Amino acid sequence: MSDPAGLSYLQRLNARPWQQVGAEVFHGVLTLGLTAALFLPSTGARAMILVAIAASLGLMVMRYRIRHSVMGALERTRAEREEASRLKHHNEELFAMTDMLQAAEGHEDAGSVLEATATRLLPSFAGALYVFNNSRDRLDLVTHWNTGDLPAPNESLIPGHCWGLKRGKPHINDPHCQTLVCSHHAAGVASVEVPMMARGQIYGLLVASCASDSESFDRLMEVRRVCRALADSMSLALSNISLREKLRTQSLRDPLTGLYNRRYVEDVLERYICLGERTGQATSVIMLDLDNFKTLNDLHGHAMGDTVLRDVASQLVGALRPSDVVARYGGEELLVILPGCDQDGALVKGDLLRERIETLSEIHGAKISASLGVATVPESASGVGDVVALADAALYQAKADGKNCVRMADRRGDKEEAKPRLVV
Repeated sequence: MSDPAGLSYLQRLNARPWQQVGAEVFHGVLTLGLTAALFLPSTGARAMILVAIAASLGLMVMRYRIRHSVMGALERTRAEREEASRLKHHNEELFAMTDMLQAAEGHEDAGSVLEATATRLLPSFAGALYVFNNSRDRLDLVTHWNTGDLPAPNESLIPGHCWGLKRGKPHINDPHCQTLVCSHHAAGVASVEVPMMARGQIYGLLVASCASDSESFDRLMEVRRVCRALADSMSLALSNISLREKLRTQSLRDPLTGLYNRRYVEDVLERYICLGERTGQATSVIMLDLDNFKTLNDLHGHAMGDTVLRDVASQLVGALRPSDVVARYGGEELLVILPGCDQDGALVKGDLLRERIETLSEIHGAKISASLGVATVPESASGVGDVVALADAALYQAKADGKNCVRMADRRGDKEEAKPRLVV
């Protein structure tokens, strides 16, 4: 039956608190039972009252169960909404991180982006980013954050000491729970280590850590998925950075010897000479050519010739300062730039290089030697336009003088140009 507002009795019943509904039902049933007691025998009245009370109690229990079920469903819905909101926030942060990583030019830029995102997603965890070095025998620390009272992370890690890198999967180090712990792990710290893999290769390691206690393992298990998402985004960025570095190296380096190529050395020579002119220091150039290299290739094969070139390059790099530049200028010709070195010092250095190259004869079982020419700005050359040409001319003079020797370009005269005078 409906009321004037169009609401049924059951709809109005569901709209009120269950305690109020139960009280009304109980009061109605009790009234009905007392009324019936006036007209019915006492036994029938008591039975009616008992039935009415049982019915009202059953209705109250049913109402309570329905309400409890509805409240549980509401709680589950609220929890699902909160989880969906949290996941949406995580996805937005990861998308923003991926977008920022596209502009990262190096490991430092990528580490800064990771630190900013990880601090927002995992505010209660410390973190660190490790990246493989060029030889891939060590992981170097790029950045770390939120360390607080925890021990500072190691500056480098050995790949063979990390279970996460060995397995290629996330690994939890928690001494309190007696898990398998890496040898580089610090005491009193629980951490999850996630390898960063892309295109089948590991580029780095993400570490999230907290204090080791009875709840640390469960906390790390909860954030492991977020750490994997961060590592996946970072792995692609590190892969792109590595590829760019490789392309940049190929554009500047000779693939056979690993020395700089001609294009690079011509650019850096101009900078060194300009810097020397401002500071008043000399800049020397040594042009080097291996003697009878074609004959060596014909007799022993090009494979041995390539090996000799690589060993010569190693000898030159080992004998020079870190500030000096060695380049493969073309074929078997090598060029050395010595900033802050005058012509006499360059002559001594050139003779040292010649002796080191000659020692390779015993190693390879063939005569190996080199002729060298030296030129210096400003002692023998005026600038970048003629210093290489003068060093090359001195090299040809060394060839003409019997090879396996060092010659230097003639020094410039101190004559001043005549100045015009006014005729009176």
